[in-house]
Amino acid sequence: MAEVTVISSSIVRAEGNINQPERTKIHLTSFDLNLLQVDYTQRGLLFPKPDPENHFISRLKASLSSALAIYFPFAGRLVKVDNHEDNTVSFHVDCNNSGVKFVYAIAESVSVSDFLQLDGSVPEIFTLLFPMNGVKSINGISEPLLGLQVTEMKDGVFISFGYNHMVADGASIWSFFRTWSKICFNGQQEKLHQPLVLKGWFLDGIDFPIHIPVSEIEAKTATTSREISTKERLFHFTKKNIYDLKAKVNDEIGSSEQRVSSLQAVSAHMWRSMIRHNGLNSEEVARCIVAVDLRQRLDPPLEKECFGNVVYNAIATTTVGELQDRGLGWAALQISKMLRSLRNEDYRACAEDWVRNVKIPTFGGERRMAGNSIIISGSPRFEVYDNDFGWGRPIATRTGPGNSISGKLVLFRGIEDGSVDVHATLFSDVLVKLLADVEFMENVTIT
Repeated sequence: MAEVTVISSSIVRAEGNINQPERTKIHLTSFDLNLLQVDYTQRGLLFPKPDPENHFISRLKASLSSALAIYFPFAGRLVKVDNHEDNTVSFHVDCNNSGVKFVYAIAESVSVSDFLQLDGSVPEIFTLLFPMNGVKSINGISEPLLGLQVTEMKDGVFISFGYNHMVADGASIWSFFRTWSKICFNGQQEKLHQPLVLKGWFLDGIDFPIHIPVSEIEAKTATTSREISTKERLFHFTKKNIYDLKAKVNDEIGSSEQRVSSLQAVSAHMWRSMIRHNGLNSEEVARCIVAVDLRQRLDPPLEKECFGNVVYNAIATTTVGELQDRGLGWAALQISKMLRSLRNEDYRACAEDWVRNVKIPTFGGERRMAGNSIIISGSPRFEVYDNDFGWGRPIATRTGPGNSISGKLVLFRGIEDGSVDVHATLFSDVLVKLLADVEFMENVTIT
């Protein structure tokens, strides 16, 4: 394996005075606390190599400090409170400007071509290009809530991050990243920014902080979520791939049914294809789990750009037999109907039930936890390729090893207009069968 050498590791804090009374504490919802045992979410962007005269490391750190003055929760820490009166614990985020982790590393033998593998494979060296490996949300008590790593390669630079998902979701982290890149690009001239709007959402009738039984915390001894027998592969859906899939879907469901989106067509194609090769009986349940942004679905809705973790795992459920027998159009329609049917009452019921029966899920080991499911996260709506720090736009986007259980799909906008990249984690035997599946491969492009 190629070598990655860490040159420096430091803590970067927000510039100025962020310790204002209204910024000191952030209470956590049931949707946040449900993530206590998940790994930090990791993403990264590959850039062309800047000119040595650019002094890009010092520029990145200075602009990061400015960005953190806006996105101040990232510079805080998780706080655990022992409630001895009822043998529970509770958590909140203390926005104390303890800072984020910034790692500068060099991988002289790694090149851009290693990223852009023609067969879509993901070399193991990529694990070393991400910060916060093996760190779980609950570790935010002592670990930074955000870690960043800048790895200088032979002919490129990879800028990656790992963040505590209890504090932010994809929409919030990419908003932060975009602001950071703008400040760096414009030489600190982008500091004027609307104050950060926190989600500030808590259901009436649910007291906070939420109390969690000590036994529920102590019983969790999850190992890393990296499964030994999984492989990662990048599948690229061109604009034509997506057009053809959507046309097939809409042709199958007919004009009497509501049309489905391009993203739902791609998701249905992945769902049917992956489940087909998982060795399940036709009577077994098959699930498609989709991370849904709640901001505009709550009643009343939250501000579209508010900061925080505001996602909900919505689930489309059927049987393996139905999924295969009833076709792509039917599968896409199940996803579409599930998403259209979500109501504020669903979120309320989910939150209330969680508080009454606290169960914190764990991930890890070698079990086929997602053997009958696919889990869709990320979004092609995130404008990842608009992030320019001053020496050119990104060349590629990748996801890190955190939470890479079998069946996990991370969706990104493709570099070509209208395309989508799917970073998939699969059991090795499933991947072999998928790559030999003519029906699957004729609708996807291996990068």
